[in-house]
Amino acid sequence: MGRHLLLPGLLLSLPLTVGWTTSNCLVTEGSQLRLVSYLSLCLDSSLSLLAACYSVTNLTQTLEAVPQNVDRFCLGGPASVLTPDAFFHLPDLKVLRLNLCLTLLPGALRGLGQLQKLSFLGLPLDDLFLPPDTFGDLSSLQYLAFWGFCLNGSSAVQLPPSLWHLSINSSCLQNVGKLVDIFLDLVVGPSSGDAWTLDMLDLSDNRQLKMASPALQGLKLRTLNLAHTKMKAAVMGLGLQRLDALSVVFTDTAELPAGVVAHFELQELNLKFTQVGYISLEALASCRSLSNLILQSSRLTDLPQGFLAALPRLQRLNLSNNQLWSTMLCPNETGAVSGLWFLDLSNTGLRGLSPATFSCLPHLRKLQLQRNQLVWLEGQVFQGLRRLEVLDLGKNPLTSLGAGWLFPLPALITRNLLYTHKVLSPAWDFWGPENLHNLKLQLSSGSSGAALSLPTKLTSLELHAVPGRKLWKLASPVFPVLQNLTLNGWGLQLETPNVTKIFPALRQLSLLDNSLEALCSQDTPNLFHCLHPMLQYLRVEGNGHNPRPCCITGLPSLQELQVGRLQPPARPRQLPMLLEELVGELPRLQVLRLATGLETLSAAAFQGLGHLQVLVLDWETSLVLDGGLQAHSAQMPQHMYILRSSLACQCANAWVGPWLEWSSRTYMHIQSHQLCQSEAGGCRKKSLFTFLWSHCPKTLGLELFLGSSALLFLLISLPLLQEARNSWILYLQALFRAWLQDLRGQRSEGKRFLHDVYVSHCRQDQAWVVQELLPTLEGRLGLRLCFPERDFEPGKDVADNVAESVASSRVMLSVLCHQALHTPRCRLELHLATSLLLTATPPPPVMLLVFLEPVSRYPPRYHKLAWLLRRGDYCVWRKEDERKDDFWGWLGSRLEQAGLG
Repeated sequence: MGRHLLLPGLLLSLPLTVGWTTSNCLVTEGSQLRLVSYLSLCLDSSLSLLAACYSVTNLTQTLEAVPQNVDRFCLGGPASVLTPDAFFHLPDLKVLRLNLCLTLLPGALRGLGQLQKLSFLGLPLDDLFLPPDTFGDLSSLQYLAFWGFCLNGSSAVQLPPSLWHLSINSSCLQNVGKLVDIFLDLVVGPSSGDAWTLDMLDLSDNRQLKMASPALQGLKLRTLNLAHTKMKAAVMGLGLQRLDALSVVFTDTAELPAGVVAHFELQELNLKFTQVGYISLEALASCRSLSNLILQSSRLTDLPQGFLAALPRLQRLNLSNNQLWSTMLCPNETGAVSGLWFLDLSNTGLRGLSPATFSCLPHLRKLQLQRNQLVWLEGQVFQGLRRLEVLDLGKNPLTSLGAGWLFPLPALITRNLLYTHKVLSPAWDFWGPENLHNLKLQLSSGSSGAALSLPTKLTSLELHAVPGRKLWKLASPVFPVLQNLTLNGWGLQLETPNVTKIFPALRQLSLLDNSLEALCSQDTPNLFHCLHPMLQYLRVEGNGHNPRPCCITGLPSLQELQVGRLQPPARPRQLPMLLEELVGELPRLQVLRLATGLETLSAAAFQGLGHLQVLVLDWETSLVLDGGLQAHSAQMPQHMYILRSSLACQCANAWVGPWLEWSSRTYMHIQSHQLCQSEAGGCRKKSLFTFLWSHCPKTLGLELFLGSSALLFLLISLPLLQEARNSWILYLQALFRAWLQDLRGQRSEGKRFLHDVYVSHCRQDQAWVVQELLPTLEGRLGLRLCFPERDFEPGKDVADNVAESVASSRVMLSVLCHQALHTPRCRLELHLATSLLLTATPPPPVMLLVFLEPVSRYPPRYHKLAWLLRRGDYCVWRKEDERKDDFWGWLGSRLEQAGLG
């Protein structure tokens, strides 16, 4: 992902609003995800807080740094081991995507009770072992996907009862029957014994996949995806109890799988990118159950007569990207009516449409005819399509449309006539569809002062003009409900002061391509001063040849502004393009995205942007952040994304790196890993901030400041070292003395121990030791106990007393509670016992643990100790009288095994 900067110390003290950064990670709100488009493949804008971390080398550190309330988490990097409870501090996760070469330990996904989607991505044929209870805690899991991993080593893995989607793609799976070995629940249900019901089983991209009959006996499927496989008609032999939809995209299927359709009574069939070529009526006779048929790019050249009549339930039909040339879906002699409501005939080479082409489709609501060779349309071609809502005729060489061609379409809502050759005339209008709300239209040349008649009830209008043509006037003086206007090229003759009167409800405006030539003209008022005061979204994209920057200002309600391609001709270096030249007073602006050739960013640019929260710099090269921004941090936006942009390798940017480390307001994300040339003519390069740190003399004062701060911190910390002596320093001393005693042979075979049992406890548990433990072990069993408060040699160092007493005792008995785990001497004794267990020669020393209160989990420093102890080496003290006998029985048994019976 490139370079990202961590703001230490702020992650817990500051609330997360839109963005947050840490090493190799980006965390952002879903509502702002579209501003960081390169993450769209990983993240889902429907969730609230999203995180993506790539090139992760320290998995533990990364997981600890991610905020606890993230909803979706994408994690990528080299080989990693997921330890138990790896995601325990992320209880709100709903989507988890792991792009790692993984080793999963039992319990790695424990604590993710709200997780709904889980994906594993690896290199092709990477091995992934799934313990049987891997998904045991994922009670809400609905979606489970594996890409690239080989799961052959796994068996009897339990699937969550809530699962409805299972994907295994690009794996080493060769036999469908292997799925049953891996996921036994597929054929034996999770509770009732019935087979599972899945909405989707995706086995695509398994090139060697073969059928094993009946591999999936009794399984109920909504959809089976076999894209890029060689299964084809073998589906009938799988033993499926139910199948509603089948996808065989990118297979060598050469004919309609009529037998499969008839066997399962399929409702949906996807034959996209296949070799079908021809469909016979005999095959269609077995496909009467189909409601959705996709034949896109299936090499069709013709359709049999009576095609739609043979499919009485068909509602959606996609015939795009086939060379049909002409089509006769509705033969005149039959008079049959189809229930089809979606038809895609785009890019099929159609050259003409007869009046009866759609006569049998009275229920059609969406018709796609773009990218064909249609030159003219008769006036009655759409006769009978009274329910049609969407019509797309874009990218056709249309030159003529029959008179009244829109009158048969009263329900039309959206129409696209972009990139056609239709010549508009002042007499030509759009009357007919009363509900037409969305219109996309190509403006051709018009006579001087020609008026364009458009429906006045439009809510969205997109006009594309041809450069250099004469301007059109609008016949209607007002569009009262138009909210979204896009002008690609300046094709309208608008009087700037009247813009608000013409579009009183305008909320979103996009001015694209060469439209800025009119906006920036010296002879006309600034359009932005005359726009509607309620405008909330503005996108301005120039053509890269504007004579001067346009200052966008005077829009009191504007919340988001995107400006791009405003690069003017070459300007002197002493006059770089400034943000304040482009953006003026916009008091409510929250999001600003720039791709303008900006060269310098200074504090003056934010004076009129008091509510700016997000700044995105895209395609800005050699950007200089003026040092004056340090003194105006309060005016900076809270979140800055530097995407396909770069900071200049100049000392003017030397302050940026240190400033980001202590800034309490601004978070910055730098996508690219920028390198700077170390020496003139040299080949060695350094990262941006490393280069600036080492080459810029202005950083010397900062280095001195940081050095003096470190020295001051060390002096302040000296008094604390005395307290530290009671913990790790004492542990090192005790371990060294224990090693010396072992070296001298004090633990050799036949040695006489001074004590039978060494008792470790904290002050809080002293009463229990004196009243319960000592009377039993010394009184009833006659053992010699080493009780620190009684038997430690007065005046001797604590570390010496502990090391000698532990080494001269047959058994160490540690009495634990929450307080004991935080007591320095108890921690010292536990660490020392752990080291002795690891380094001792046979016979190893015996260590027993007694818990006076439940301790749910060992702190991380005691994981190694817990791993060393056998299950029978610890017990919990119960206060109930009837349970005490069990405890003393256990303790007596373990002491007897240690030779103290």
